Amino acid sequence: MLMNNKQPHIIELNSIGSSDLGYITIAEQQGNIPFEIKRIYWTYYTPNQVTRGHHAHKTLEQCIFAVSGQIEFELINKNGEKSKFLLDSPDQGLYIPPMHWRTIKFSHNAVLLCLASDLYNESDYIRNYNNFLNL
Repeated sequence: MLMNNKQPHIIELNSIGSSDLGYITIAEQQGNIPFEIKRIYWTYYTPNQVTRGHHAHKTLEQCIFAVSGQIEFELINKNGEKSKFLLDSPDQGLYIPPMHWRTIKFSHNAVLLCLASDLYNESDYIRNYNNFLNL
């Protein structure tokens, strides 16, 4: 189901299968993913003592999944309001709209899969927190 909620939120995807055979989970552009997918990337082998992220995007939308392990997000909007999310199931995704600062913590052997609304563009990144707050 397509959602028009432009706030960070959890997207629940349907899983098909059983514990005997395994599961498949499907993400569909303009179905349960609320944007056209132009880039897909994943991160892995991130040491659990490392915090990643530390940036925001001007226009990029993302749906992020923990296909393995647990991933914690702290998001901050332009008003300084914080929200926290825990991804610990491969059938849950986190929608992150533009202009949300993020910090990310990974459990041991966590794998993050990201669906992004645009190709990589360094000029879309905001890497300084004070600059982010002043935009």
